[in-house]
Amino acid sequence: MNLAIFLTFASITTSPFPNLQIKPCPSYSFFSKAKTRSICRTLIHCSLTHEGFKPCECFDLYNEVVSYREAWSWQNSIVKQKKALIDRNEDCADTLIILQHGPVFTMGAGSSEKYLKFDINNAPYDVYRTERGGEVTYHGPGQLVMYPIINLRNHKKDLHWYLRALEEVVIRVLSATFSIEASRQEGLTGVWVGDQKLAAIGIRVSHWITYHGLALNVTTDLTPFHWIVPCGIQNRQVGSIKGLLGKLQPSNGRREHSIYNTDNLSQNKNVDDSKLIDIAHDSLMKQFSEVFQVEIHKKTISYLDLLGEKTIQHHQIEHDIIQ
Repeated sequence: MNLAIFLTFASITTSPFPNLQIKPCPSYSFFSKAKTRSICRTLIHCSLTHEGFKPCECFDLYNEVVSYREAWSWQNSIVKQKKALIDRNEDCADTLIILQHGPVFTMGAGSSEKYLKFDINNAPYDVYRTERGGEVTYHGPGQLVMYPIINLRNHKKDLHWYLRALEEVVIRVLSATFSIEASRQEGLTGVWVGDQKLAAIGIRVSHWITYHGLALNVTTDLTPFHWIVPCGIQNRQVGSIKGLLGKLQPSNGRREHSIYNTDNLSQNKNVDDSKLIDIAHDSLMKQFSEVFQVEIHKKTISYLDLLGEKTIQHHQIEHDIIQ
């Protein structure tokens, strides 16, 4: 079974996860300058533990800018390994990669070039045509990208459920952590605040193994989205957490469940981007663990480097970049 899905399935407007409660992340002092950018290295052997949850190995590179080509090769290699385990009737656990990309445009297998507002032979950044479904999107610094390589046999062999679960992760992050009321939109996949899309979702599923994933705009420079029709959806906007927080009005005490004071945010425009990325990352990890009921075990990054070297030797990924 090989399926590619990207922004095509009809969405539902109510949560399919009524039994899971939103729990706020640990409290932060938002304006603290003590936060170090080496957090993903120091936490490399830490885990999010929940009794009875299934294990999920995590390669946490959220503070790193990783080339799209390299991350793509990691995914293909991990998928190949998981398929081999399944063929041998061995246990196949889940994997999560979280990172940022350098500026790049990606297209699905059947994407149309009509949604590019530039000459593809003179593109401002590299353009990759991938095996996922759907239309063009942009990745860049300040955007947190999650690549869940999930064995749906461990969850539900239901692609609609999986798409809704990814949306649920982001909706909970925005609500519990940033006091932002986000939603699904009928007929579209992704997470929206009004007519602004904050998170895009594009997946590939092969033998019930998922790859590709979701991208959440945190502090992203949104300018490159103006050079495309994002996801092929006309007359809609793309937004970011930072942009929405800058428009927040004082909450008069009604947002006490947020992990920081949004009243202060609405009055201070000089928010440190790295701190915002840290907070969004921590919340994404927590909500992913809760929604998918997995226990996060962080792994060393050297293993991914080895995978990438092997994959590049055998996978002609360089042929997929559009010149």
